Amino acid sequence: MYFISDLYIYPVKSLSGIRLEQAKLTDRGFQYDRRFVLIDENNRFLSQRELPKMTLLQPVISGDKLFIFEKRNAGDVFELPLQPDSGKECPVQMFKDVSRGVLVDEAADRWFSKKLGVACRLVYMPDEVRRPVDADFAINGDIAGFSDGYPLLMIGQASLNDLNSRLEWPVPMNRFRPNLVVSGAAPFEEDTMKAFTINGVSFYAVKSCARCVITTIDQESGHQGREPLKTLSTYRNLEKRICFGQNVLFNGSGEIKVGDLLEVAQRQPHLFE
Repeated sequence: MYFISDLYIYPVKSLSGIRLEQAKLTDRGFQYDRRFVLIDENNRFLSQRELPKMTLLQPVISGDKLFIFEKRNAGDVFELPLQPDSGKECPVQMFKDVSRGVLVDEAADRWFSKKLGVACRLVYMPDEVRRPVDADFAINGDIAGFSDGYPLLMIGQASLNDLNSRLEWPVPMNRFRPNLVVSGAAPFEEDTMKAFTINGVSFYAVKSCARCVITTIDQESGHQGREPLKTLSTYRNLEKRICFGQNVLFNGSGEIKVGDLLEVAQRQPHLFE
């Protein structure tokens, strides 16, 4: 029996995440997931790849507000609406693609620039912006927020357990920033779940997730090391991509809750036979 054991969202791309008991599906993934992004002076998105200290900023949702505080200084809190009023439109450079958003306000820019030590601006993706996923993997006009490329990421708890059995010091799931964690499966069995349903909604695993240096950053301290990428590279390296987790698309709407059963509708071969 497969079931959902954890759900996460990341309201501001590359800041710390929020664990949920239930999550609402929208047209571009879970509600409030990566609808905000920080950009530099050249409109390029910022992430922990360049600024590990981004993980020290923790978002909290309360009502219709998003609160951000520094983990080491919880008394300094910045408040903003979860759905800001329309602002000045701004391009956002996301890897090789350019998306769009609206600037939130100068107060947000000043607060984040001070906390991160770099000049940056906060951008929100309004509903009318539709950022398509890679056409080579899209199924039905799928879109995403400011995630790296897909609306959802799923990882098996047993896969992390397998990895930790090979490490001197185990790492938590937050190193991999999933939206869905599935339990009850064998290690890396999520690689084979080509199509599945949760609470009546159809999901499709379309692409293995290539991992980057963010997995080597302690999400509580911001300190960076070599693991777990070093160990993963010894047994999860596929054509120079270190794979861990599956990028997922979906068709339908509704809510997903911790404890919901996952039913596999179609299998595909393991990545590593």
